[in-house]
Amino acid sequence: MPRRLRFIPERGTLVEVTCRVIHGRMLLTPSRPLNDMIVGALARGKRRYGVRICAAAFLSNHAHLLLEVDDSKQLADFMRFVSSKIAREAGRRFGWSEKFWGRRYSSIVVSDEPAAQIARLRYVLAHGVKENLVSRCVDWPGVHAAEALMTGRALVGCWLDRTAAYRARLRGKKGRANAYKTREVLTFDPLPCWRHFDAEAYQKHVADLVASIEADAKAARRARSVEPCGVEAIRRQKATQHPRRAKRSPAPVFHAATRRARHALLEAYRWFEAVYRDAARRWRAGDRRVSFPAGSFPPLPPFVCGADGA
Repeated sequence: MPRRLRFIPERGTLVEVTCRVIHGRMLLTPSRPLNDMIVGALARGKRRYGVRICAAAFLSNHAHLLLEVDDSKQLADFMRFVSSKIAREAGRRFGWSEKFWGRRYSSIVVSDEPAAQIARLRYVLAHGVKENLVSRCVDWPGVHAAEALMTGRALVGCWLDRTAAYRARLRGKKGRANAYKTREVLTFDPLPCWRHFDAEAYQKHVADLVASIEADAKAARRARSVEPCGVEAIRRQKATQHPRRAKRSPAPVFHAATRRARHALLEAYRWFEAVYRDAARRWRAGDRRVSFPAGSFPPLPPFVCGADGA
């Protein structure tokens, strides 16, 4: 089955992004150095590409981001920058030199309906609690947006400039890696449908959302007679281990609260895909004057063979 085209219907679209570690391995197991590096990558990527980060949750083998973006290129540039930095640093930390991410990030457009956007925020914030790993969202030892969104405090991390460190070594300079670290501050942006709230009201709405998440998880644990794993058990995980059975379920094309909104997004995507496929067909036929739809990634020109066909 071919991959769906990357599609952002308009500027300021909310997108849920998921990144999964290869084989479901625990290469994102939380630790202070790794948390600092992830926050630093997110903060620097946000500043460089202008993406608005509404929420984030990094579990041991996958991550979820709720982003507001203007087009597919902005999203692609941001994700390339952040995911490559995380892969290199986490791989170095755990001695993992192979492929880090299982595949390219998955992005799903969220409709502009408040119910749809709040549901996706709730889903992201529930990570760590809904899996019975911890009892409260703020107890998750990795990077998680819950506490920052409820208090308004920023997350603080660091950026390690390995290029500068490498160039210094070539010049014969010896120094500690900390000499090439810079402090990075990550602030979260408001959910588009809650942008009209002031800071205090926004924090109250998030706190109510978190309280409902924790109450539902507590009721589910009571019904099953189970207890959370706890922070220490999470930190003791072996980074290269992976679950026996990974969760596999089909992802929706869009997140929407009503059939009408979902149908509108599907119709917009079908038009976009039809125009793109037609342009790609004409391009392959040799028409270099063809126009691709705005917000798309045109295919590269075909390889030009030599005179002998090689």
